[in-house]
Amino acid sequence: MTTWRLLVSAWNWEPSVLLGCAALLAADLVAAGFRCSKDVAWFGAGVGVLLLALVSPIDTLGDAYLFSAHMLQHLLLLLIVPPLLLLGIPREPVRRALRRPPVRRVECVLAQPLLAWSLGVGTMWLWHLPALYNAALAHAGIHVVEHLCFLGSAATFWWPLVAPVGEARLTPVAAALYLFAAAAASTILGIILTFVSPGLYPLYLRPGDRLGILPLLRDGWGFSPAVDQQTGGILMWVGGGLVYLGAIIATLARWYGEPDEDALPAFLAYQGRK
Repeated sequence: MTTWRLLVSAWNWEPSVLLGCAALLAADLVAAGFRCSKDVAWFGAGVGVLLLALVSPIDTLGDAYLFSAHMLQHLLLLLIVPPLLLLGIPREPVRRALRRPPVRRVECVLAQPLLAWSLGVGTMWLWHLPALYNAALAHAGIHVVEHLCFLGSAATFWWPLVAPVGEARLTPVAAALYLFAAAAASTILGIILTFVSPGLYPLYLRPGDRLGILPLLRDGWGFSPAVDQQTGGILMWVGGGLVYLGAIIATLARWYGEPDEDALPAFLAYQGRK
């Protein structure tokens, strides 16, 4: 087995995933009135990354061979897919939905920053506890529940930051603090996973090599169990931290670029007196 053959052949075209992604795209196009726009592009990018995470060799390797591949998949589901999907939801359908009292009440509860932050970060930590993580690896049904929990809790986490309706978003300073706290929590988890002894998730010590690729991974790629776990921890520690940092910079840059609402009227009045 070569790397190229692995990357070409280890795709898992699960029908439920393909149908689910197609349904998401169709729903967004209907909501957008079948018009091509920046929103549709954002949403399409989110669905594309979701598909990549769930059917590509990332999924195949993460399910049975490499903790680091599984961690990459988790980061895509937690930090990349949800904000892209939220950025791509058309605003008017969301505004109409929020006029309905039941929807508004749910949004008011889930959009509370402390609750949204706790759900997002808490779910990430919870599913990396050995008991739940190993159960997800052993049982396909639990694994599906894990992924749904990631997507749902992460969408809740990102809602106060990139909600389609601006009034639901945090102020730039509050958003930066919100993201910084999440980055700190992600960093702590990443450090623990990087430095803990191999064997936290026993499947990756002695994978069942049904595809015949273990020699390639161990000898060709150099992924011993220790290196694999350290790589996964560093992905959470450094990779996750960089995503949060990028979001903080984008938030502050948008704030810096906004006109000063108090200064503008004063400037116009001054110009009028000249």
